Amino acid sequence: MTTDDCLAANDWVCGEYLREYRSDLTGATLQHLWITAVSVAIGLAVAFPLALAAHRWRRAAGAPVLVVTTVLYTVPSLAMFSLLLPVFGISPWLVVTGLVLYSLTILVRNVTAGLEAVPAEVTEAARAMGYGRLRTLAAVELPLALPALMAGLRIATVSTVALTTVGAIVGSGGLGNLLLSGVDSDFRAQVLAASVLCVVIALLADMLLLGLQWLLTPWRHGRGRAGRLRRGRRASAGVRTAEAS
Repeated sequence: MTTDDCLAANDWVCGEYLREYRSDLTGATLQHLWITAVSVAIGLAVAFPLALAAHRWRRAAGAPVLVVTTVLYTVPSLAMFSLLLPVFGISPWLVVTGLVLYSLTILVRNVTAGLEAVPAEVTEAARAMGYGRLRTLAAVELPLALPALMAGLRIATVSTVALTTVGAIVGSGGLGNLLLSGVDSDFRAQVLAASVLCVVIALLADMLLLGLQWLLTPWRHGRGRAGRLRRGRRASAGVRTAEAS
């Protein structure tokens, strides 16, 4: 079977499909990237203050925040979009809002876990040095919580890439639109191409965030006993400086 006949034969692998439907693939991919990026960015912006409140006021806000965000994740996507439909109508923002709500479970829990993992003696040393609450958060707690935060961000991003395809039910699913129409019409090349692109986007996004984490956490690059000794000396020096102050 020649390459030119693969569309007529409805082959799974078809270079002719990539050439003839390039504009459709490009448009769907760009929409997928836009929905994913905006959803994760807004989700992080919403999750951070919620996690901070859960960390600062554990008794008053901790349990309610975690319970509510967990319950949101259990709502089926069809029900979620139906509940949001009267507010946003059939638009990309309907999908973005639903994805933001789904991302909160992962992001809030990871940011909270990262903040709670910061050793109490480190924050006490920072306050002894005259750091205010905001400065302690920015200069001490956040850097130490960054690995957990980035881990949550990576999981949320990959999850959002997958969940974006569900938006095809309202016509704003990015590559999910091609998947849905391809399955309905048994268009094999389209189904395979859209599926592969979803996987590629998820892998590239995860690699990009992993590289960003590596750049933002240079102190974690030390390995073995030497790395532990260097970190121990820095921590001891900080405590001694705080005590001297």
